[in-house]
Amino acid sequence: MSVKDEIYEPDVRIDDVYFPIDCVLSVVTRMKDGGQIEVGTIGREGVSAIPLLLGAKTTANECYCQVPGFAVRIDATLFQSLRANLKFSQLLDRYVQSYVNMLGQLAACNRLHHVYERCARWLLMTYDRVGSAKIRLTHEYLAMMLGTQRSGVTIAAATFQKAGFIEYAHGVITLLDRAGLADASCECYEVAREQFGGLLRSVNVIEATHLPPTKKRSRRRIASVALG
Repeated sequence: MSVKDEIYEPDVRIDDVYFPIDCVLSVVTRMKDGGQIEVGTIGREGVSAIPLLLGAKTTANECYCQVPGFAVRIDATLFQSLRANLKFSQLLDRYVQSYVNMLGQLAACNRLHHVYERCARWLLMTYDRVGSAKIRLTHEYLAMMLGTQRSGVTIAAATFQKAGFIEYAHGVITLLDRAGLADASCECYEVAREQFGGLLRSVNVIEATHLPPTKKRSRRRIASVALG
């Protein structure tokens, strides 16, 4: 899967179902003026078939690849037939419940939490989903995902980079200090991990080596500086 590869379009019959392996899919709502905002994300913890699981054949939203990688694709008709398997059907029901719970959590997050916290949460969830310390992502794209101005995301990313949490260069964001970024995140990241029952797994990365030892041992202090 490449960035912007279409998964399904608004009001168009859904013919295929995608199970992400290390790519991330974005579900977005597009406004009349062309603006768009992310209303859901799907990684290796889930499947793109939420509308089908809720009894629909189409949806008003758009879904496309957000972070490149691999996915398993199967025909929607075959997918529906597989739901006759009780265990598979129960797993899908559990996923839908977790997905719906997260929609409510993220709605509250977008309203109540600072862009720094939301940016840290989004980055951590994406790192978990791709299983790598490096993700290809532009500031403009991340701003759209967070529903904020690009300038706000740029300031947040610069602050995280100065604190030694990440490194950003040539459209690639590299995770250097996972614990530091987690301290800068809001509570919604841990809620997401709990909702998906461990399916969002932590990636193993090397701590930032260029930070002075005292700062490495005081991540919460760094986070408080980042949050201003």
